[in-house]
Amino acid sequence: MADGFPPLLHELEAEVMDEVWAERECSVRDVLDALNGRSKVARAYTTILTVMQRLHTKGLLRRERRGRRHVYVAALTREDYVAARAESQVEALVSQYGDAVLAEFSKRMSALDPKRRLEIRRLASRG
Repeated sequence: MADGFPPLLHELEAEVMDEVWAERECSVRDVLDALNGRSKVARAYTTILTVMQRLHTKGLLRRERRGRRHVYVAALTREDYVAARAESQVEALVSQYGDAVLAEFSKRMSALDPKRRLEIRRLASRG
C-alpha cells in the first residue's frame, strides 16, 4: 500500500478476502475448499495460491509459516478496508472535480432522511 490506501479488489481477490475476514486466519487449502464448496466453478489450488501471494505482496494479507504451510490473516479489518477505499475514492473525486463534487455530496446529504444524515455525521466524526 505504497500511497497509504489499499488497492481495489478484483472479483476473485474479493472472494478470497471475504473468506479470510470471515475465518480470521486461513491456509490456501482452507480458502480453496470454502470457495469451491460455494461455487459451480472449481478453482485450482495454484490459482488461489497466486491470488493470496499477490494480496500478501499488496499488503492486504499477512503470512505466517506454520510447519509446512503458510497461514494468512487480513492486514486490515473489513471495516478499515472499506473506510480506506472510500477515503481514496473521495480524494480522487475531489481532486478531479473539485467543488462540483463537494456540492453534489452536499445536495445528496440534504436529501437524506434526518436519521440517516445523523448516522453519517456520527461516522464522519469518528474519522
